[in-house]
Amino acid sequence: MNGDILFLAHRLPYPPDRGDKIRSHHILRRLARIAPVHVATFADSDTDWAHEPQLAEIAKTHCLVPRTKPLWRAGVEALWAGEPVSLAAFRDVRLAEYVRQTIANERIGMIYIYSGQMGQYLPPDFDGTVLVDLVDVDSAKFDAYGQRGRSPRAWIDAREGRLLRVEEERLAHHADRTFFVSEAETDLFRARLARPVGVHAVALRNGIDAAFFDPDESRGRPAGFEGAGPHLVFTGQMDYAPNIAAAERLMARLMPKLRRRYPDAQSHIVGRNPPSSLMQFDGRDGCRIWGEVPDVRPYVASADIVVVPLEIARGVQNKVLEAMAMARPVLLTEGAATGIGGEDGVHYIIANSDDEIVQRACACIDDPVRRRGIGRAARQFVIDSLGWEAVLAPLAALVEKSSKRSESRDAA
Repeated sequence: MNGDILFLAHRLPYPPDRGDKIRSHHILRRLARIAPVHVATFADSDTDWAHEPQLAEIAKTHCLVPRTKPLWRAGVEALWAGEPVSLAAFRDVRLAEYVRQTIANERIGMIYIYSGQMGQYLPPDFDGTVLVDLVDVDSAKFDAYGQRGRSPRAWIDAREGRLLRVEEERLAHHADRTFFVSEAETDLFRARLARPVGVHAVALRNGIDAAFFDPDESRGRPAGFEGAGPHLVFTGQMDYAPNIAAAERLMARLMPKLRRRYPDAQSHIVGRNPPSSLMQFDGRDGCRIWGEVPDVRPYVASADIVVVPLEIARGVQNKVLEAMAMARPVLLTEGAATGIGGEDGVHYIIANSDDEIVQRACACIDDPVRRRGIGRAARQFVIDSLGWEAVLAPLAALVEKSSKRSESRDAA
């Protein structure tokens, strides 16, 4: 391609320790092999700032600004402007000025927008290639929240879904390519378009670092996994609403049924920022809330089963890929399995209702040979199909194809 790349991300792609940052981290590294990259992004914490030197190593220039706007202020701004709260929350004049100056002073041939919140920084007169990575259909997620929730939150979520849907379609019409994490998300997005003509939406899958998530590299059980078990583990960012709901489902609805059959059964919730609604379960009925841990691998490796009872799931779940790479049997809902590939009963186990989850968990617990077989098959599937190098191999070709399409469009 001609020129440099401007990469806009709603969160610093370092450290790659949560789903959205894992994907952006690997995409940024792959883009940097294609052309020099300039990065505009936000820091959420002191931990992020500690990783700014790593960003400086890979980026030709960068702008890292703190995201300090409180949610209430973003909400007021969004209501006043008639826009999604997601956009107001990620609006910053310093980042906008960096984008303006970089386009003016550098030879930018392509802008890669990672996450719909960053589309607001795309200049309407930019004449280079535009790639938009929406990852998953956020508007559909908020639609689901609005349908399941209670007022006034249900009204807020329904509004967010409605306005985000408009913004997602606006960006797709500006983009040479719009990426989603799976074919299912891509099909869902196409089905929701009011004006599908002119939108080029394609799947760009998530991968996994199978060398890092290697069960042979994670020895020893963390203190707290004592007892006969079985030990059920759920991991994720615990201030994310679908994860909170899944963890509550595991502890409040599934564990009582499992403990009637296995009195020593324990559930382990592993992930940063658990709210008080989860912390109230800690120490009760075999439930343990770990919060943030320095390395999630020993906890996953110590699981008899990794349980992912998500009722609302968008995109590909990194927590599932990590557990599969660690050769753990994963019991998950159909939604959480979307976009992964593989086969139910071979690479993982699918169950949706509470009773079905309990039934299939018991069958798995009672058959250790089958558990090990599913774990081995899961890891081999990940190694063969889902390494980052393999899943991002099409990116260079897509960049080149989009660049040629953009040049042809400009010539016309």
